Amino acid sequence: MNYAQTIDYMAQALPMYHRIGQAAYKADIKNTQQLMLTLGNPENKFKSIHVAGTNGKGSVSHLLASVLQEAGYKVGLYTSPHLVDFRERIRVNGKPIKKSYVVDFVQNYHIAFEGIGLSFFEMSVGMAFSYFASEEVDVAVIETGMGGRLDSTNVITPQMSVITNIGLDHTQFLGDTLTKIATEKAGIIKPEVPVVIGETHPDTKVVFETKAQQLGCPIDFADKRYKIVSHPVGDPSALTFDVLKNDNILYSNLRCPLGGSYQLKNLATLFQALEILPFIGYNINEEQIRQGVAKVVDNTGLQGRWQVLKRNPLIICETAHNADGIAAMQERLKTISYRQLRIIFGCVNDKDYNTVLRLLPSDASFYFTQPSVERALPAKDLAKAAAEAGLKGKAYPSVKEAMKSAQYYAKPDDLILITGSIFLVGDALKLYSAQTEG
Repeated sequence: MNYAQTIDYMAQALPMYHRIGQAAYKADIKNTQQLMLTLGNPENKFKSIHVAGTNGKGSVSHLLASVLQEAGYKVGLYTSPHLVDFRERIRVNGKPIKKSYVVDFVQNYHIAFEGIGLSFFEMSVGMAFSYFASEEVDVAVIETGMGGRLDSTNVITPQMSVITNIGLDHTQFLGDTLTKIATEKAGIIKPEVPVVIGETHPDTKVVFETKAQQLGCPIDFADKRYKIVSHPVGDPSALTFDVLKNDNILYSNLRCPLGGSYQLKNLATLFQALEILPFIGYNINEEQIRQGVAKVVDNTGLQGRWQVLKRNPLIICETAHNADGIAAMQERLKTISYRQLRIIFGCVNDKDYNTVLRLLPSDASFYFTQPSVERALPAKDLAKAAAEAGLKGKAYPSVKEAMKSAQYYAKPDDLILITGSIFLVGDALKLYSAQTEG
């Protein structure tokens, strides 16, 4: 098999959550544990930092990896899902896993995968950990999938655990209250391993404190000590900011290419984690921190976070896909000037889209569509629900048609925002890439 055939095999032969949803979800990590034995326990052959959370875990993971990379370490980075190419999930110093490694890994182990009954996600975790071990990384930053306690990545014993925040997402798997979801996320906390919590919430604080106390873990709440103050900038895709620790300026005039006001919380989480790094064996100076934050996109290939695709009209894609993410996106919109807001919106059918729709600006022109996954909510159903929420727009059967229509009607000073689903953004990035290459 070549690379394209290998990816096709993986998608078809292994249950894939983003394609079929709940049927691919495993409520335990026994399969992953068996896989690790089959692979020679690669999870024990590299140091790691484990990152979980409802929102922001991807951004924090990329930022941490970028800073460590700038400090001279060989850094593995595992994230999910991918937007365009599977290899985005597994990187070493920003470079995607080699195509030949993907092909050989699947060729060598596909019979074992099928015998164990692996999901696509479990397989990708096994591949990532094997690759990091073979590459002899100094440290790997590992982002969880949707949960924590039962997540396939939770076979590692990290040097630090980071939980960005807790929100109501994936409630059918993780629980229908913040306390229940926090309990699942707290499952990544390991005995005597330092813990960073990004946001303090009365419903979740006691969950984390209790778990940390039980396991003898030092615990820090980032928002209790760190505050990020942004400066107005003309570029909607970037932030310039100061870092305050205990209300005193620690760093001034840092730049981050990730726009979005929600990144202020992620940056506070990052700086709390950075404070702990020297205590677990990493040497990082201020210039390396500045460069790591400023070069996060270049160093890690991060996409889809308030990413500017085009100007005149301004086209931005944003992977916000739940109520908290959409609410944070709304705050960012308030800082941008435009004539007319045009939103290309699509989502999957197992999200609480009725709540999300009621958070969207009613004065925008909407182009309702659907991502190219089996879980997609049909555009016509979405448009109907949106009309009931007071939103005006038309349904389009594909992202391509929605983008074509939005660009046709847009004036140079309009803003076209593509959002609602990670998979929708992935579709848009593929189309944009094809257009620019063509």
